[in-house]
Amino acid sequence: MPYSFDMGTFREQIRISDLNDGQKAESLEAVVDTGAAYTWIPSHLLQKMGVAPLRKQKLKIANGQIIERDAGVVQIQLRGQTGPTWIIFGDPESELLLGAITLEEFGLGVDPLNKTLIQVTYLQV
Repeated sequence: MPYSFDMGTFREQIRISDLNDGQKAESLEAVVDTGAAYTWIPSHLLQKMGVAPLRKQKLKIANGQIIERDAGVVQIQLRGQTGPTWIIFGDPESELLLGAITLEEFGLGVDPLNKTLIQVTYLQV
């Protein structure tokens, strides 16, 4: 008998701050999205914290279109760890996404059945 098994999405609590002084910080909920390479944060939140774009980044979105957005670096706290990560300045109305690059930087993987992040050990040859 055919059946549908939807893994679904889940959210993760993060804290982001400016890389320079960390005084302006925001605690936020992000959708965990391993299909997104970069963490995507609405631009108005980044501007409020004084995060400056450092470069332009080309991205291919779900419909195949290539877009270009500002990219920068923030300090992120995730699962008790803190470190820098590249982020994309997202559209103002867009949802905050926690992308694959940030997850890999923190040694985290996705357990889709339990809808949670898990610590992983990467192979270094």
